[in-house]
Amino acid sequence: MKVLSTYRTLLAKAFNEDINESWVDWAIGMIEAGYESEHLYILAGQNKPNNQFKLQDLASRVLQELELDHDNKATVINNYVSYLISKSVGHPETYHRTLDELNDIYYGLDMDSQYKDFHLLYFAKDALITDEVQWYWDDANRENIDKIIDEKFHKWLNDFSPASAQA
Repeated sequence: MKVLSTYRTLLAKAFNEDINESWVDWAIGMIEAGYESEHLYILAGQNKPNNQFKLQDLASRVLQELELDHDNKATVINNYVSYLISKSVGHPETYHRTLDELNDIYYGLDMDSQYKDFHLLYFAKDALITDEVQWYWDDANRENIDKIIDEKFHKWLNDFSPASAQA
């Protein structure tokens, strides 16, 4: 994927989030990466997005013109989670922040069991930042928590690699 923020953009559209300045930044990045469409240029030229009815329609047109599918929420979410993890894997300094975002997804999906390990690992990692012990993940401690997270991240990437190489 040439413009990595596309994963986040598709997630936002799948959940019908407001169109904001990040969409404008994404559109500019897409144009810089060589993508072209009439509505992409219009979106990139928006100053302060405020009329959500018009902007939702504009965003839908852009995604349609670029043939970016956002209808299958499960696929969009898995692709976004894979994107987050792939950015973080091998960089333990980012694990807590990544797990925090994955924990938000867990709660946003009404505690979907598919994401429960990330939820537990987030609290285990969080506890170990300030305490010597944690009660969320069996046998995890300060010395091995990053290795456990790394293994879980690799397992996710092996099991749920992005469904397609979209923009």
